[in-house]
Amino acid sequence: MPPAAKASPSGPPPFDPYDPLGLDDLLSDEDRAVRDTVRRWAAERVLPHVAGWYERGELPVIRELARELGAIGALGMPLTGYGCAGASAVQYGLACLELEAADSGIRSLVSVQGSLAMYAIHRYGSEEQRQQWLPRMAAGEVIGCFGLTEPDHGSDPAAMRTRARKDGSDWVLDGRKMWITNGSVAGVAVVWAQTDEGIRGFAVPTDTPGFSAPEIHHKWSLRASVTSELVLDGVRLPADAVLPGVSGLRGPLSCLSHARYGIVWGAMGAARASFEAALDYARSREQFGKPIGGFQLTQAKLADMAVELHKGILLAHHLGRRMDAGRLRAEQISFGKLNNVREAIDICRTARTILGANGISLEYPVMRHATNLESVLTYEGTVEMHQLVLGKALTGLDAFRG
Repeated sequence: MPPAAKASPSGPPPFDPYDPLGLDDLLSDEDRAVRDTVRRWAAERVLPHVAGWYERGELPVIRELARELGAIGALGMPLTGYGCAGASAVQYGLACLELEAADSGIRSLVSVQGSLAMYAIHRYGSEEQRQQWLPRMAAGEVIGCFGLTEPDHGSDPAAMRTRARKDGSDWVLDGRKMWITNGSVAGVAVVWAQTDEGIRGFAVPTDTPGFSAPEIHHKWSLRASVTSELVLDGVRLPADAVLPGVSGLRGPLSCLSHARYGIVWGAMGAARASFEAALDYARSREQFGKPIGGFQLTQAKLADMAVELHKGILLAHHLGRRMDAGRLRAEQISFGKLNNVREAIDICRTARTILGANGISLEYPVMRHATNLESVLTYEGTVEMHQLVLGKALTGLDAFRG
């Protein structure tokens, strides 16, 4: 057996209410540097403005933000080459946590750019496609989007109706995609379509005739985010637009797994921001002659929130280490997304009760995070889909189709 760890001569460090388990000890100096860089950028460039963007339902500076995120290495972080940072999975996760602590819409911008569009091209594209798109996407000069979900086919992408047919050496695409983050500002869309060879992916320049991306309005969630429909009416592409490295659902599903991993971390960012707002409020808000943090029921809420928040961060760390070791399975990512998003929403709702009526004000981040997480709960796999993924893994029986 290894020798027992020796106690520090000065004893354990003081209890930190913002890091009660001492999870910061799990990080290397480089990890902390990445985290602190993203946290500082979000504090300076997002937090002063995001409540206004959310209230107005817009992200007017998305192209500017994308270039800034590229400059700090946050786009395509875990990818190597082509101007990408080659960061570890844990470092990418830490960045997602800090971005979503500012707003889910900002984390979605980064996630769709790097974990979906760039990841698809990096893993399944030709060398020419990688050279054409990835350096500019890593720099934030070109924004990407990922066209999989359709108006009538969300959880069942195998039934997609978007079709690509051969016409001589060209491909012609027709169909619709729905709820596409970054769609109307993208320079390239990775679109998945049915072909005679099975489902294939295509790198579609968005200035191609027949392609349009009308923005979706009237959202009550992810309001500081660009969400669009993709319309493909006879979009003609050359033969080399197809991603040559994959056919079938394995391609888009592997991209989704990569993006879901970022959500495991990101959801804890929204939860952390809400917990910290509630903790600070409980220390200063007075009722019946003392701060409400001095009442047992408030302390019980704060204790339960802290437990679930830091368990979720610990789970994200564990999955990140497994990804870095090449041992992370898709079912384990489903485990993380199911747990962390569900617990994050509960933390936000509990935080709202501590803030009382102030909890619904955009002066505080809690209601904004709670409504954003309603979308995060659904996209890239609903609760039911992740339950069935885990159920199949546990029993060996497939319940997806009756």
